[in-house]
Amino acid sequence: MAEDPSAPVVVITGASAGIGAALARELAGRRASLVLTARREEVLRELAVTLGGPVEVVPGDVTRRADVERVLERAMARFGGVDVWVNNAGRGITRPSFEAITEQDVDAMVRDNVRSVLHGMQVVLPHFKARKQGVIVNVSSMLSRVPLVSFRAAYSAAKAAVDALTEAARAELAKDFPAIRVVTVLPGVVATEFGNNALGGGPDSRSLPGAQPVDEVARVIADGLFAGPVDLYTRPGYFEMVLAHLRGLAGHPSA
Repeated sequence: MAEDPSAPVVVITGASAGIGAALARELAGRRASLVLTARREEVLRELAVTLGGPVEVVPGDVTRRADVERVLERAMARFGGVDVWVNNAGRGITRPSFEAITEQDVDAMVRDNVRSVLHGMQVVLPHFKARKQGVIVNVSSMLSRVPLVSFRAAYSAAKAAVDALTEAARAELAKDFPAIRVVTVLPGVVATEFGNNALGGGPDSRSLPGAQPVDEVARVIADGLFAGPVDLYTRPGYFEMVLAHLRGLAGHPSA
């Protein structure tokens, strides 16, 4: 398929499975040009073949800044620029209790969920500033706002750090670069292999009651790239859940 110069160019990290792969399929259907990165090159290339549009596959590990820089370089070489950068790569963890969390667990969660996002934001921001526009999307979790699943405590903490980085960048850019949009995506339980792939294993997310279909999450993200709230909850009612949680912490359940 010929490349459309008017099509948005979207980078997706962690694109080999789960939300990342579903988002790639959704955006390909909307005729976006895609740059997909993950560690599993063969899986990425198999996905790219099914998409039917312009796709650049860049295997790499986004916890390494040099790999992230290479993603931008390849996007620039193929498409001449980037319109949207989606920091989706991440990993969960399962530990039987808060006391069981080790220093190594914390390091792994920061590496996989925070460092990867920080690299993506810092690498693409000079490009967006030069253009005075662009969209950064950071995929977080409802567990960053309502961290009540104790066996995911270290993951919740890492995703809360992602939220803080996102909001800090948004505030910093608001005055001089108002056309750079910084979005936080807040899914709940999604029917992917997230649980199976967590450090220490855990329940299969696809088997949990009420797990949101991954294609539905992808549609919500795609719809919210360029307009709408910058805190993007993937299901109605999630925001109210956060408010109820905060009211309970404040001691005002009916406020």
